Amino acid sequence: MGRFMDIWDRSKDGNKKEQRSFLRYFIISTSIFVILVGFGLFNHDNIIAWVRAGLTIRKQERQMEIYQQEIDRMDAKVKMLSNDRDSLERYARENFNFAEPGDDVYIVDK
Repeated sequence: MGRFMDIWDRSKDGNKKEQRSFLRYFIISTSIFVILVGFGLFNHDNIIAWVRAGLTIRKQERQMEIYQQEIDRMDAKVKMLSNDRDSLERYARENFNFAEPGDDVYIVDK
């Protein structure tokens, strides 16, 4: 880092004044170019867009995982309801207020 800082000290130029002046110009112009290209002042394909796209992709992948877990739970529930008659009847009574003949049904609103 010390040598880099010495480039900016004009008192150390000595007989390499032109070379060091060109080096300073090169560093400044390259830095400006990298900033302009990197942050998309010329086009819309830039670092900020890449970061946003990456964050969007990660968010959507997490949503896909959540939905896949929900699908797995629903598949397990469908298998349970299609294979076991007692669980199907209990599910119908709890969710659709079904009753067998002779049952008393009380509906309580929450």
